[in-house]
Amino acid sequence: MSKPGISFALAAMLILGGCASERIVLLPSVDGQKSAVVVRDAAGEVLLDQPYAAIKRSMDANKTYQSSAQEVKERFAQALSAQPGRPLSYVLYFEAGGNVLTAESQAALANIRKEIAERPASEVMVIGHTDRVGSVDGNDKLSKKRAEGLLDLLIESGVPAAKLEAVGRGERDPLVPTDDEVDEPKNRRVEISVR
Repeated sequence: MSKPGISFALAAMLILGGCASERIVLLPSVDGQKSAVVVRDAAGEVLLDQPYAAIKRSMDANKTYQSSAQEVKERFAQALSAQPGRPLSYVLYFEAGGNVLTAESQAALANIRKEIAERPASEVMVIGHTDRVGSVDGNDKLSKKRAEGLLDLLIESGVPAAKLEAVGRGERDPLVPTDDEVDEPKNRRVEISVR
């Protein structure tokens, strides 16, 4: 029931007096959207659908309760600090019909390079897109060219090539749906996912 990448449940196994128990706590989503997790076992199921809703399960009983940011920080600090950073997404836009970034996107590229450099084990997916002007085959090639061009810029700035992958989606995934042959600037883009 939870959306991938938006929130997660944190579970920790504790050994208490020879009796195994586990705690599951629903953490708030980064973007503030509602999320939930269902915990199922032989006794049934419990829906955790509020930030810090929790359940403590043991061999003899299940107990739901409201945890807190403080409890999560104290109890799970080591697990939380070991997590990788959350994925980040960027969108850069292009001038019509080619492989030239808009001025705003050229300026944003410096921040993206910095984010990638600060993530020691990052993986970067560069996905090129086009508007619906031109042929499907031509747009496939242009989207791939855009993604590969941005990949080359990232490599030139010191990002290891092994961290990068480029793909083209052509006109298949528009941000703004349009009829064929409609020039839509928001569809001429490259999406960069850093995880």
